[in-house]
Amino acid sequence: MTSVENDRRHSRDDVARTALRLLDENGLPDLTMRNIANALEVRPSALYWHFRNKQSLLAAVSGLILAPMADVGTEGLAARASLELLGGRLRDCLLAYRDAAELVSSSLALGLVEPPIVGRPGGGAPADLWRAAATAVMHFVVGYAFHEQQRLAADSLGLLADADGADPGAAAGDRSPADEFSEALTMIAMGFDAAVAQRAVL
Repeated sequence: MTSVENDRRHSRDDVARTALRLLDENGLPDLTMRNIANALEVRPSALYWHFRNKQSLLAAVSGLILAPMADVGTEGLAARASLELLGGRLRDCLLAYRDAAELVSSSLALGLVEPPIVGRPGGGAPADLWRAAATAVMHFVVGYAFHEQQRLAADSLGLLADADGADPGAAAGDRSPADEFSEALTMIAMGFDAAVAQRAVL
């Protein structure tokens, strides 16, 4: 097998899935083109047969992370219920892989992936209100998940404990991040519901 044939034996999907595996194993700072190429046993230049640059590769990885969102059914749900369901599932997708929130945030900021909630049906709500609420929820979820993953990384390094060994970020009453997230998401969804109701009477 020639070096060119060796470089082309992997598909675009192979490259993206290998990058996702390395992201989960080693984190975003170590997700270099060289490390991805080494894992595939090809030259770094081989990756450019499939991706024009690193950002386009990271966008493909973001797409894999967000792919389960396509399977979330919202048919028959009211707009508020859809918003809460989609927000919760987006958090699940981001927490499934190490540093996924940071990676997806970058791809979204650069317009390289479709916003995962905005384009979904709004349960009959006015399109402009749905778009505003879906965008707000998307940014909230990505930011919240990024915060969670940063704390997990810091905790793994023993950086959360103060001098007395207590966790300064521990929530009062031992409320879990999932509980706090759910409460905040519900508050956002309630505000959306109120906006829809107000629009209806104007």
